[in-house]
Amino acid sequence: MVTTSHTPPRAATRPPRPSTKPNGQWKIDGTTPLNGNEEWKQVDDGLAVRERIENIYAAGGFSSIDPTDLHGRFRVWGLYTQRKPGIDGGRTATLSPEELEDEYFMLRVRIDGGQLTTEQLRVIAGISQEFGRDTADLTDRQNVQLHWVEVESMPEIWRRLEAVGLGTTEACGDVPRVVLGSPVAGISAEELIDPTPQIDEITSRFIGDPTLSNLPRKFKSAITGHPNHDVVHEINDVAFVAVEHPELGIGYDLWVGGGLSTTPRLGERLGVFVAPERVAEAWHGVAQIFRDYGYRRLRNKARLKFLLAEWGTEKFRQVLQDEYLGYALPDGPTLPKPAAPGDHVGIHRQKDGRFYVGATPIVGRVSGTTLARLADLIEEHGSTRLRTTPHQKVVILDIPEDRVESLVAGLDDLGLQARPSLIRRGTIACTGIEFCKLAIVETKVNATAAVLELEERLAGFDLPHPISLHVNGCPNSCARIQTADIGLKGQLVTIDGEQVPGYQVHLGGGLASQDRDEAGLGRTVRGLKVAADGIADYVDRVVHRFLDDRDAGIDETFAQWAHRADEEALQ
Repeated sequence: MVTTSHTPPRAATRPPRPSTKPNGQWKIDGTTPLNGNEEWKQVDDGLAVRERIENIYAAGGFSSIDPTDLHGRFRVWGLYTQRKPGIDGGRTATLSPEELEDEYFMLRVRIDGGQLTTEQLRVIAGISQEFGRDTADLTDRQNVQLHWVEVESMPEIWRRLEAVGLGTTEACGDVPRVVLGSPVAGISAEELIDPTPQIDEITSRFIGDPTLSNLPRKFKSAITGHPNHDVVHEINDVAFVAVEHPELGIGYDLWVGGGLSTTPRLGERLGVFVAPERVAEAWHGVAQIFRDYGYRRLRNKARLKFLLAEWGTEKFRQVLQDEYLGYALPDGPTLPKPAAPGDHVGIHRQKDGRFYVGATPIVGRVSGTTLARLADLIEEHGSTRLRTTPHQKVVILDIPEDRVESLVAGLDDLGLQARPSLIRRGTIACTGIEFCKLAIVETKVNATAAVLELEERLAGFDLPHPISLHVNGCPNSCARIQTADIGLKGQLVTIDGEQVPGYQVHLGGGLASQDRDEAGLGRTVRGLKVAADGIADYVDRVVHRFLDDRDAGIDETFAQWAHRADEEALQ
């Protein structure tokens, strides 16, 4: 199977070099702020800004917003200013946030575990249509993201969301973000345990907790009870993956310290077994370690992965047990390899005999109108439940067997395919320059055009497995470029002597799956760049070379081939 010894994932992220300066670790250096960001977080907690949004800013409009609230505390409530239209990617690094931003917001609706009802979906759809110019994206963090939102609308938006059990609390910012959960929790015939009680306990106890609302940076979590590892656990700060202990029964394998961005590092096992009733305690312990020992002086070194790089798993486990839990966790078994893809696309029988249907839009792009029609379609087929996924997909639950094909046809009409091409199935994209102030290159539009073109070009070819194509508008890897078969990192590139929007290419990355024993990062080839409008040409070319060169005798995957191929073959 795939090995990645030539691209060691653990070496990609190293701790800060020894310095006479403190790193801002609260338990070591004290809590005195060492930069402006840490200072405003201590002056006033991000959770406190909601009252000002509702009582001051919603009445006074954008011009009334305090700059520190606007560029800092608003994030804790899921709000980022979006990019002003017409500013090209070449100016992203030269303009200030104030020069880049529009007077509108991206709003992230938090959906822990991806669990939604049709009533909730209809409310999100209505907000999109009334307040967000009908925008809606399914993200790879199981959230729904809206755009063109005005601060004046936020009190009414929160009223509608919270009336149906949704919200935006800590959807962004230096806080515990959404908890990823298996999209088929509680209904899959294959799952070892339903993680919903653990997700519910974490979110009810700790989301909105002021003792955790000032972390060094974002804190990403994932929990699954499914054997197909469907929550991308290797790239979360903390993750719990179901495993069967030979003596203690079903519980969870604990992983920490994963994250990508510009300095990627895959998470590592602590080697412990966590009983279901102790998951919330263990999660809280890891979050507190990050709060108390995480680096705060430099924001580009402030993720948990850097602390893990310094400590190693043995010390991390010891600190967790000794300082935060007060008891030792038993050793746990390693995870078996997944038996099938974890995106849940297609038609699958539930443990109660009904069916769930996983469908994909193109790169997560939908609309409020589409979501409203989806809610109607689901109810017309006898269900009221659906799930979002960490792969920009949607899963419809509880469909009677005799209604499955009718549902699939209705989903097709909405642009949500349950039997997609392998290229459509494997493609995701971040927000891109259309709305994001950090982006350099367009993503959604370019990736969509590429998918449609590739579906025609590759229609007569038998791909051995989905080819994951991840398109990102900047180096920060929101679309997980280092863990894709083909990952495209947005940047300005020089082609034929002219500087144009384009992408650096990463090849052969991936998370643990039925095709690879363990996660590994993609390789880069010096000088390999693709123009923004050249995605389809490049993917077509490299996939055909893979099909021509692969060793079918060992069922060689794209990732295996990409790591052994000569650089010339990857051009």
